[in-house]
Amino acid sequence: RVTKEVDSTSKEAKSFLKQQEKRQSAAPASLPTVSGLKRPSGMSSLLGKIGSKKQKMSTLEKSKLDWETFKEEEGIVEELAIHNRGKDGYIERKAFLERVDHRQFEIERDIRLSRMKP
Repeated sequence: RVTKEVDSTSKEAKSFLKQQEKRQSAAPASLPTVSGLKRPSGMSSLLGKIGSKKQKMSTLEKSKLDWETFKEEEGIVEELAIHNRGKDGYIERKAFLERVDHRQFEIERDIRLSRMKP
């Protein structure tokens, strides 16, 4: 895993933090509290946030961020969605190949069974 340190005021860091906020908002808002667990106190957690290091970003996260920004800049988001749903899309091609493979198997099976009967 490769990490990259970026300035907290950079465009990359801001978009990464937005993605993290979206993920956290999608998670359940409140987790059940278990007795015996300590919550970070207000002042120490605040100081920890202030003195924390720069946010690290992995190569996969950076690549995903770059791809998303490229799609938005070029205006090809809708075009890609339409293309992937059409006949030339990856999913459609995989389904076609699976159907062909299954049909070929049935033909070969029928030939084997017809040879065994005499």
